[in-house]
Amino acid sequence: MPFLGQDWRSPGWRWVKTEDGWKRCEPFSPALEEGNNQLNDINCEFAAKKRKKDHFRNNTDSQHGYCTLGEAFNRLDFSSAIQDIRRFNYVVKLLQLIAKSQLTSLSGAAQKNYFNILDKIVQKVMEDQYNPRLIKDLLQDLSSTLCILIRGVGKSVLVGNINIWICRLETILLWQQQLKNLQMNKQVNNGLTLSDLPLHMLNNILYRFSDGWDIITLGQVTPTLYMLSEDRQLWKKLCQYHFAEKQFCRHLIPSEKGHIDWKLMYFALQKYYPIKEQYGDTLHFCRHCSILFWKDTGHPCTASDPNTCLMPVSPQHFIDLFKF
Repeated sequence: MPFLGQDWRSPGWRWVKTEDGWKRCEPFSPALEEGNNQLNDINCEFAAKKRKKDHFRNNTDSQHGYCTLGEAFNRLDFSSAIQDIRRFNYVVKLLQLIAKSQLTSLSGAAQKNYFNILDKIVQKVMEDQYNPRLIKDLLQDLSSTLCILIRGVGKSVLVGNINIWICRLETILLWQQQLKNLQMNKQVNNGLTLSDLPLHMLNNILYRFSDGWDIITLGQVTPTLYMLSEDRQLWKKLCQYHFAEKQFCRHLIPSEKGHIDWKLMYFALQKYYPIKEQYGDTLHFCRHCSILFWKDTGHPCTASDPNTCLMPVSPQHFIDLFKF
């Protein structure tokens, strides 16, 4: 449809809203000047609001407006989150839970994003050598799930070509081999080392661990740390932290000397009950704004008391939010 004006190829007349109604602008007319001032004021106000909105959007890592796990997984910036050591374990645990039960619920784009993030995690571990045990567990669960899905193709829903999934499984097996051959670099440091700390400080460090495997790993560094890591009181405190008294009373494991073997108790109870999870930074959900965001960055909540609306979201809770 051609524009209305003196020439059908022209953009038409320019109109400005005034107190007396809409008026056609004439060159160098008072109405044009007044209209330009009004438009400038409106544009400035709109630009200021947009800058404020964009500032919050770019600096809070918060997202809303999704209804499926795949959409949330795509829009929340997990790819950048793995670069933050406080969020790394949280993202890995979330990927592990998705691998166990929610892989087939992801869309094709979400699956592609999932494996891209997984690739970055593996490369980060290969470079930084940070927590390879956690990634090995994730890849083991993922490979087991993929083997079951590929064998039962036709019985379960797999988004994408079967050959793509076979290639993904081969890539996972390659990652597992790379992590198996990973050699930890020996740190060269002429200054103070962990072994130089007094015993009470080393013991205090061990008591701050919440994962039994971390205690065992640290105990393999030096004979002194091994002796401290075998302390019965240390493992008793760990059991009391993760499990209720009724729980470990049902699974008492006495040692040869008649004492309770708290170390074996801890790993035995893990098979029956979930342990408490600790993360440096977690996702939070605002019940007032219906927004997911990282605790460390926050979000521009409009509630009168924002703290009463916040709810921490564990990796399992994150998945449960999108179950219908």
